[in-house]
Amino acid sequence: MLKSNDSRNWATKQVFTTGEAARICRLSQQTIIRYFDNGRLKGFRVPGSSDRRILRGDLLQLMRRRRIPTSIAEGLTKRVLVIDDDTAFVRSVRSCIGGDTRFDIRAATTGFDAGVLTARFRPHLVLLDFQLPGIDAGQVCRRLHANPRLQETKIIIVSDLVSSDKIRELAHIGADDFLRKPVDALTLYERMDALLRV
Repeated sequence: MLKSNDSRNWATKQVFTTGEAARICRLSQQTIIRYFDNGRLKGFRVPGSSDRRILRGDLLQLMRRRRIPTSIAEGLTKRVLVIDDDTAFVRSVRSCIGGDTRFDIRAATTGFDAGVLTARFRPHLVLLDFQLPGIDAGQVCRRLHANPRLQETKIIIVSDLVSSDKIRELAHIGADDFLRKPVDALTLYERMDALLRV
């Protein structure tokens, strides 16, 4: 998994090491080196060493040729924060979208962790368990939308025990969608795509 600061820096970086190129492409470093050495990936060697360097345009060209999503290199990665103490649900989200380079996923299992991660990670989307102990879903919605840096954050409430009245109330205070557990992977993917327009 890429670190959150990586996805912000790739958009402006002009020269990459083979290790960085491998992380962006989700390939092994050996594969990148092999592409470089056989001419499929252009670049140059650092004078006086055997280190290889790859220019941004050449890396993007390789990614497009190999049909590797360029969203990370272009800084288009969407940050998703899962706030849920249900480890099976967190695992299912990671397995559903963890391999998609358009998303950077983090998880918090407590209210404290959720607060810290929200401030640092600044998610584009929050998947919020309605019944997480110590967290009021309505209050989370209000706080996110009251923060100028997080007003555009989308919120999907997930739960297995919520009444229709409660769902309407949550929509009124800022939840963008609701999914009943167990969440179907395809449905989750489609809702995320629609909300984030990726």
